[in-house]
Amino acid sequence: MSEPLISVIEPSTQRAIFHLSFASFASMTIQRLCDPMLPQLAQDFQVERVQAAHVISFFAVTYGLMQVFFGPLGDRFGKYRVVAMATIGCSLGCLGSALAWNLSFLVFCRVMTATCAAAIIPLGLAWVGDSVHYQIRQETLAKVGLGSTMGIVAGQLVGGLLTDTLGWRFAFGAVSAVFFVVGWVLWTNPKARIENQGLTRKEQGEVSLSFIDNAKAVLSKSRARRLMCFIFLEGCFAFGVLAISATHLHDAQGLRVSVAGIIVALFGLGGVIYMAVAKWLIYRLGETQLIRWGALAFGLAYGAIGFASSMVVDALTFTAAGFGFFMFHNTMQALSTQLDPNRRGTCMALFACILFAGQSLGVVACTLLIPYWGSGMVLLLCGAMLALIGVALPIFVEVDRQNNEEV
Repeated sequence: MSEPLISVIEPSTQRAIFHLSFASFASMTIQRLCDPMLPQLAQDFQVERVQAAHVISFFAVTYGLMQVFFGPLGDRFGKYRVVAMATIGCSLGCLGSALAWNLSFLVFCRVMTATCAAAIIPLGLAWVGDSVHYQIRQETLAKVGLGSTMGIVAGQLVGGLLTDTLGWRFAFGAVSAVFFVVGWVLWTNPKARIENQGLTRKEQGEVSLSFIDNAKAVLSKSRARRLMCFIFLEGCFAFGVLAISATHLHDAQGLRVSVAGIIVALFGLGGVIYMAVAKWLIYRLGETQLIRWGALAFGLAYGAIGFASSMVVDALTFTAAGFGFFMFHNTMQALSTQLDPNRRGTCMALFACILFAGQSLGVVACTLLIPYWGSGMVLLLCGAMLALIGVALPIFVEVDRQNNEEV
């Protein structure tokens, strides 16, 4: 990889990438914002917690379903433009949430927010795929991913802190302000909005607005089908086990739920550390080794977590698990951007949909297995399975170096 290629990103594109990272941060923050709010929402609206949890479950379902809409829309009309408008829409949805007078209206506003938020991360990553040479794309995706990784932590912290101090309405209001500022900044970068929309006039005519048609075109390639199978398994074993991690610490080690949540949040810290050194690792290891070593680090860490008895060990292993996971996950994102250059929005929408489906199945499967095997064995199993995926993926998914050319 020659050094001149590293300097091809123009200043306007660099600014756009920086702004997209903030949009990803806001999008992930709003996903996790309500997690610590549930007891207060249940009290304020005088409902059971299971009803209050609709602000989370309805958001998640909507977020997953809306991928089928935004992928083709971004491919046809411009990804950056759609992301900018979606970010402003999230600001309005969060403002409505802050003003909600009953739980039903709050859930409605959360659904509207999820509808818009679904566009931000997948289309942002797809826009990077259109705008940045493949040889430096993975490190660029890591910069955008840094925002979403920090959003995982920020959502939990901001939601809990503001709910306990100023109130949950202020939490929504603060995130609404962030979305508005980021959306305004995105929209006022007209060069990025106009350029790199991904398709020529001829190609625009070949891309359908139907998600099914575009998905069929992408999945007609055996390489794409194989990669999507591995993405589904990643969702099952990585995200599925993450969802039960805090419960495991609470049950197995007797930690308070709040303390367990803080320790699990170190998973995100591991991701932030990876993003900080991603450029060096990407050029030193390459795609194949990043996949293998990242999955192996995750597997070993979760094997240790399953049977650890010390908070110090917990903290170190969750950080290591996050570091390894993002080595693996970031590489999967980069490979997905190259499956069909004319349909990158659809590719990333498929990525999100299939990862979401795998996560949903993984959470259910882990929950069902715990009474029989125990949470420690389930954590060990999921870690071992992802490690095996890291070994198998470079064999079954062709990493075609000839495709690593700017499209």
